[in-house]
Amino acid sequence: MIASVDRSQISGQVFVPPSKSYTHRAILMTALGEGGKVHRPLLSADPRATVTACKAIGAEVQEDRGDLVIRGVGGTPCTPEDVIDVMNSGTTLRFIAAVSALTDGAVLTGDSSIRTRPNGPLLDALNQLGAEAFSIRRNGRAPLVVRGRIRGGRAFLDGKVSSQFLSALLIACPLAEAGSEIVIQGELKSRPYAEITLDMLGLAGAHIEEAGGAFRMNGGQSYHLRDFAVPGDFSSASYPLAAGALFGEGVKVCGLFPSRQGDSAILDILRRMGASVSWDRERGEVSVSAAQLRGVEVDASLTPDLVPTVAVLGALAEGRTVIKNAEHVRHKETDRLHAMAVELTKMGASIQERPDGLEIVGGRLHGAVVEGWHDHRIVMALALAAMAAGETKITTAEAVDVSYPGFFQEIGRLGANVSVVS
Repeated sequence: MIASVDRSQISGQVFVPPSKSYTHRAILMTALGEGGKVHRPLLSADPRATVTACKAIGAEVQEDRGDLVIRGVGGTPCTPEDVIDVMNSGTTLRFIAAVSALTDGAVLTGDSSIRTRPNGPLLDALNQLGAEAFSIRRNGRAPLVVRGRIRGGRAFLDGKVSSQFLSALLIACPLAEAGSEIVIQGELKSRPYAEITLDMLGLAGAHIEEAGGAFRMNGGQSYHLRDFAVPGDFSSASYPLAAGALFGEGVKVCGLFPSRQGDSAILDILRRMGASVSWDRERGEVSVSAAQLRGVEVDASLTPDLVPTVAVLGALAEGRTVIKNAEHVRHKETDRLHAMAVELTKMGASIQERPDGLEIVGGRLHGAVVEGWHDHRIVMALALAAMAAGETKITTAEAVDVSYPGFFQEIGRLGANVSVVS
């Protein structure tokens, strides 16, 4: 699909989708326990991949008026009868690979993008805990094979690539027979996502201790997440929030209640850039109005999913914007640092790609035909740039279905000049 976007001004209110991160975790932890209901989950492509995977390990999942009713496996997942296809969901791949080490084994694969994403640190950790886990191509990338069961013990985990590896182990290890200790080596990237996992494991009744860069947990635990309401997604909210700061006349983004989401940092970034932002935490409403933005320095070590949004903000702000500590952003659905540098350059941006980030000098953008890289966050960020540049076409626009189905319709209702054709 191709999205055509022209210069726009927007106003009004929009409800953001539920959190993809919380949805994945809620589905899986409920499925691993006795079962329960997940209220207002994000039913986009990635969480549906987790639903399919949970069915493969023995859970029953049904939709009920926008909620999910789950009959769980009671802490004993079944060995899958077939290969698990996670489609484009890296979260599903990592989480279910670890959970598969509680069964007799599984084979996991995904689409062409998933088959380029690294999983070596997770495979190494699973092997240290007693399972046999490997990449068929011996390069750390899917297809993955997991055989045998984790017994517990100590594993050392490289933290610099993705916190999803730690989250996967934190979800699986309490259900192993013996206790486990996960020792993080180096800086843990994207730590707020691990905080979400720990928060939800606590709600599910698991007990995990953290001390001195290590996570310790007893085996033989069980999960009891029976009733969970998913909060709104700050990662998805970054696009209408940024649009409000760039082109808005009284934009209100709804469904944003306090949670562990690191991407709530978008509010502080917008304020530092000069936007008018107010957050009513009780109502879950953020109001934002356009202003002349100025460049800032952004450390992306904890908030990798904000990088495409911040890159566009920097391209349209006065002065210099520097995005640093973002090398791990290269290992998402695509190399997002490179993708944003390439596509914004097509639109006339002054942008330099660095090994761990981007350096951008703000100015004017012009319309162009740009590639969405089959990446939902690249597509949505480029839509923001197009609203300033005018007369822009974005390919692979269907990628937004991964996290924000209806994105183009929603910004259209706010007044954006946008159309999508097959």
